Amino acid sequence: MKRKIIAYNRVEKPVLKDLQNKFDVRFFNNADIKSNPEFLEFLGQAEGIIGLELPVDRELLDLAPHLKIVSNVSVGYSNLDISEMSKRNIMATNTPDVLTDTVADTIFGILVATARRIPELDQFVKNGEWITEAIGPKYFGVNVHHKTLGIIGMGRIGQAIAKRAHHGFDMDILYHSRTKKPDVEENFNATYCDLDRLLESSDFVCLITPLTPETEGLIGKREFQLMKESAIFINGSRGKTVVEKDLIKALQNGNIAAAGLDVFEREPIKLSNPLLQMKNVVTTPHIGSSTHETELRMSEVAASNLEAGLTGKKPLNLIDASVWKES
Repeated sequence: MKRKIIAYNRVEKPVLKDLQNKFDVRFFNNADIKSNPEFLEFLGQAEGIIGLELPVDRELLDLAPHLKIVSNVSVGYSNLDISEMSKRNIMATNTPDVLTDTVADTIFGILVATARRIPELDQFVKNGEWITEAIGPKYFGVNVHHKTLGIIGMGRIGQAIAKRAHHGFDMDILYHSRTKKPDVEENFNATYCDLDRLLESSDFVCLITPLTPETEGLIGKREFQLMKESAIFINGSRGKTVVEKDLIKALQNGNIAAAGLDVFEREPIKLSNPLLQMKNVVTTPHIGSSTHETELRMSEVAASNLEAGLTGKKPLNLIDASVWKES
């Protein structure tokens, strides 16, 4: 009898088809996990879960007595209660590395688009408002090259952003993270500093931390007041790392000049959110890793993690290694 697997939300079709050849797979797309009878019945028999954004907490785990592994199709895993899973010797995996360059491309693209007001001016042209050859200073943006970029969170993606900024745009790099990164300092001429100095000194502030209890609400009223009035804020981490109402006020009050946002406190964002009415805010729908190539590779890595965990092998991207015991 084939092992039962739940696929949730995001598993690319070629990978899902391959898994279906090997396992008894049931796919659920944004199912109501608390009341969907089919999901609950299958959960009670499932040995593995693969997908995106399924909240795996104590309540769900109590309903999954045979569960051995949860394979996230993402680098983040704030949806997983790792402590509770580890207590039950349930493996948790993610897909780091695969999306590093893709996300860095996205975040740096948002930075440039915000600085040069590209979405706003694209609409300006399409609306037929470009009626004179020279548009005039009213529509000018600001330079990116040779400015100071402050990166909060110098993990894989932060380092990839620093690489683009230093080598591609001759930017000075300040960074703040839990630990110093000597390689980053050597390779990108980056300077480690405390958060306050970074906020006060940077022309662009890029937040790229994971969402943890320590980083939730990391950037709020006080932090926005420390930034330059000319500063541009970029959030490529998670929406809840920022106090969104404070960001809105900072933009309304002119505490900062502009923002580029790929993530929001609530997703999808409500149409009534004031951020959507601001021309100096560039918004994208959480697309950091969203390319065909990267999404497929993430599904492939997640499937590989899942299969390893179910066949007695150590998954490559095991989050808490203590739960794996070699058979």
